[in-house]
Amino acid sequence: MTTTSQSQAEAQWQLMKLVHELDMQNNARVRERVAKLGFTVAQASALRELTGPMTLSELAVRMGCEPSNAIVPLDKLEEQRLVERRPHPTDRRAKQLVLTPEGAERREELLKFLCEEPLWTLPQQEQDALQDLVQRAMARAETPSP
Repeated sequence: MTTTSQSQAEAQWQLMKLVHELDMQNNARVRERVAKLGFTVAQASALRELTGPMTLSELAVRMGCEPSNAIVPLDKLEEQRLVERRPHPTDRRAKQLVLTPEGAERREELLKFLCEEPLWTLPQQEQDALQDLVQRAMARAETPSP
């Protein structure tokens, strides 16, 4: 390996470590912050993603998990009277998940709380650039190598 390729490999490794460290710090902060609101990360994720009436399957896709993994946090939100399960208007076999008025208020509180994260203190232009870079890197990671 040449000195140039060693330097490039070291720089890439350092970047990967920084991204991982940022992710770990962010996860710890989010866990701590949502706990202050009385939620687990899974409950906060469900509440954040429930933007309108949807089925459990639709919510699970938005949460990035299997429907069976969304049931427990959803049950807890229902116990807290933040979410209701209602009959689906067109599918008798399905239920629709709907935020209650209190659930909508708590969701807004959660979103405001999460907007205080350090990344969101960056200027909008830098946030947009970072989002673009991460999306492009993820797209390349999903493309199979030749």
